[in-house]
Amino acid sequence: MTTRLAVIGAGPGGYAAAFHAADLGMQVTLIDAEPNPGGVCTFRGCIPSKALLHAARVLDEARHADAFGVTFGKPSIDVEKLRSWKDAVVKKQTGGLGLLAKARKVTYVQGRASLVDGKTLSVETAKGEQRVESDYIIIATGSRPTTVPNVSIDSPKVLDSTTALELPDIPGRLLIVGGGYIGLELGTVYAALGSKVTVVEMTDGLLPGADRDLVAVVAKRMETYCEAILLETKVTGVKDDKKGLSVAFEGKNAPNGPQIFDRVLVAVGRRPNSGINGLDKTKVKVNQRGFIEVDGQRRTAEPSIFAIGDVVGDPMLAHKASHEARVAVDAIHGHPTVFEPRAIPAVVFTDPELAWAGLTEAEAKKQNLTVEVAKFPWAASGRASTLDRPDGLTKLIVDPETERILGVGIVGSGAGELIAEGTLAIEMGALVADLKLTIHPHPTLSETVMEASDVFFGESAHVYKPKKTQG
Repeated sequence: MTTRLAVIGAGPGGYAAAFHAADLGMQVTLIDAEPNPGGVCTFRGCIPSKALLHAARVLDEARHADAFGVTFGKPSIDVEKLRSWKDAVVKKQTGGLGLLAKARKVTYVQGRASLVDGKTLSVETAKGEQRVESDYIIIATGSRPTTVPNVSIDSPKVLDSTTALELPDIPGRLLIVGGGYIGLELGTVYAALGSKVTVVEMTDGLLPGADRDLVAVVAKRMETYCEAILLETKVTGVKDDKKGLSVAFEGKNAPNGPQIFDRVLVAVGRRPNSGINGLDKTKVKVNQRGFIEVDGQRRTAEPSIFAIGDVVGDPMLAHKASHEARVAVDAIHGHPTVFEPRAIPAVVFTDPELAWAGLTEAEAKKQNLTVEVAKFPWAASGRASTLDRPDGLTKLIVDPETERILGVGIVGSGAGELIAEGTLAIEMGALVADLKLTIHPHPTLSETVMEASDVFFGESAHVYKPKKTQG
């Protein structure tokens, strides 16, 4: 088989690259082990986790509705039906992507690809080996869960993010190893379903990388539905016995003696899938962290091979991969292009959600940058009050000289839906005054972005802060 472009991996980066290339008139072959495009994100990550998080949110809202006079009985959870619903969501998404591939006349090959050289692939399919000769190749092989030597014993009771999303059961006691976004999102799901959740994290705080004032809001709420959060603590051993999993700890907040859990979820991060057979037969370079090295157009040291998504480096986010896909394909098509976003938004779908884009306050301090920070607490938001969710905060990171917005951080209900405005402001080089003068609908949570800009100027009607003096 000969083709203009071959794409290895059909996740959000791979299928976006294949579809964009096809739209530009290229002959495209898309290769993946799954029967349809979608990748880890759609089959075993972003989509199934958000489906379960929606169920968790409904359960949580039902339990707290008595605050405004609405009382429900104890919810009955049909795990089999919940699992089937989640699987149906995934099937609908991936099936739709399969139809889109056919509509674009993308040749989809189900199998595992190896590199023969810079322009040749060998694909192992159910019908045997298939050779693909291509002018260009895009590697979009993604990442996989990281394992922990002391924890990853050979037991079905030990889960990773993939097996946890299969929802094998609702464990009575669940230990989550890792206080990052994957662990906390899954912890939110299992806690809502009825598990007693304990989180253990080696560092002194949850969600490393996010500003502490934003994380504090998430941590405070998590403390209400977690059995325990053990910071500056690590797992030293796990043993499977008849009672469950016996887990030993050490560290500042380690419990006295081993603790028994029904299941342990290891969620300490992900590592790139750069161990592609035959990669060493090309000029492609892989760095010490396992990431494939690329330039601004996502081209590797082998001129005919590009790489995008998790396999080329942080942040490991689906939307980053999709945008890299367009850059790589445009470069192949001969268009002047480069991947240089001012901001890549990140969202943690806990309850409340946490989202940020651009420069964080912590990064500014680390880089010794002088910035001004304006914060609007959701306790002063009328819409947050009507939702009975005043536990939120919107903040702006601002260049004090130009008053340009450098970063935006939001924590609260639906923060993930609000961060796009902040990302656009950063990309457009907007000033705080631009947000201040943009009329936002009332009453909405989106107003908190405008209100934060009012706080910056000392002109907020709902938060008293003396007006900035001039000169």
